[in-house]
Amino acid sequence: MIFQTGTTLRLGVVGLGCRGTSQLGVLLDMEDVTVTAVCDVYEDRVQAACAKVREAKGTLPFGCEDYHKLLERKDVDAVIIMTSWTTHIRIAVDAMNAGYPVAMEVGGASSLEECWQLVRTQEKTGLPCMMLENCCYGRDEMQVLNMVKKGLFGEILHCQGGYHHDLRDEVGNGDINRHYRQENFLHRNGELYPTHELGPISKVLELNRGNRMVRLTSMASKARGMHLWMQKNRPDHALAQAAFREGDVVTTMIQCANGETIVLTHDCSSPRPYSRGGLVQGTNGIWMEDNASVFISGLSPERENYWAPEIWEPFSNYRAQYDHPLWKAYENYGLRGGHDGMDFLVLRAFVESVQNGTPTPIDVYDTAAWMAVTSLSEQSIALGSAAVDVPDFTNGRWIGREALPESVYALDAVHDHLFND
Repeated sequence: MIFQTGTTLRLGVVGLGCRGTSQLGVLLDMEDVTVTAVCDVYEDRVQAACAKVREAKGTLPFGCEDYHKLLERKDVDAVIIMTSWTTHIRIAVDAMNAGYPVAMEVGGASSLEECWQLVRTQEKTGLPCMMLENCCYGRDEMQVLNMVKKGLFGEILHCQGGYHHDLRDEVGNGDINRHYRQENFLHRNGELYPTHELGPISKVLELNRGNRMVRLTSMASKARGMHLWMQKNRPDHALAQAAFREGDVVTTMIQCANGETIVLTHDCSSPRPYSRGGLVQGTNGIWMEDNASVFISGLSPERENYWAPEIWEPFSNYRAQYDHPLWKAYENYGLRGGHDGMDFLVLRAFVESVQNGTPTPIDVYDTAAWMAVTSLSEQSIALGSAAVDVPDFTNGRWIGREALPESVYALDAVHDHLFND
């Protein structure tokens, strides 16, 4: 049975800003999850979270402003980390060293060394370490994965993705709203937020399981958007004269060991509609997110003559047959949580992995490799867009890693038979 509740999992939640509060609500809606400890550097957020837990579960959690105190608790089974990007890894390392499985929200790394620390700590402790990349569980992304696994696109050649999101308000008011994105845009220049697009692409290309990223090169446009926004909206503030380092559009190209290429785009400082810019292209077909279309050789309508253009089909034409079975089951169960329901799925994948003592579908090697793209892109841009090598965090094990156990949340395969009951 899908989404069957198990033994109650006691969670400690670190980071209670906008994202942390939202995900806390999703967790509290699960019958087999309780939150016994909460932490944030701001006392008002801690108090608000304690009240939220008490309202939902009827119990008052331990609250603190120093996460080390949470890691001393005996009533916590696993730790969820939803703090600022630059603190995810250090908290995860400390949590695993204290004996807790960890899941962390998305974001880029500050250095390759901290990525290696994450991997070495997980290998030493043997505890689960999962990035909560919700876009791996988006409905369209999972349908594409299902179609790829069933061979509709042929051999995959190239993938694209991006984080195209007008965040000028969030960045520009970051000092007011206590949001860490502002400091990153002020002081860094690179692919700051790679995992929403790279996560699903990695599963399509089987990265770290028979394939891996080998090298990348990045290029940043001029930085203008945030400066103009500050001058217009906060002209009397010191930031109106500040030089934001983050280029308005950052483009990263990645070469894979098996010959595929990836293009990532970070685009958050200009007026534009939201998009993750997904594209998967193979020897037999192509999917494009932005026009919600697909073309499959032998299935899509043929052009009338040589001079007529090929005809894009609506991606929705393939929903009934190729919708991922997890989403079919989820729709019957009842969608819930944020981001069209995918928040619930990624949290549920972690919760059930810990409950059942099984590997998480996104592991520490995925987490480290995806986060490393940020610091690698910074290096490439600083070196004049030179190619830089992507470390092999598996130390060669990517070539022949053992297959993961079957799971309804699997991202390396689609196990249709698990949904038959």
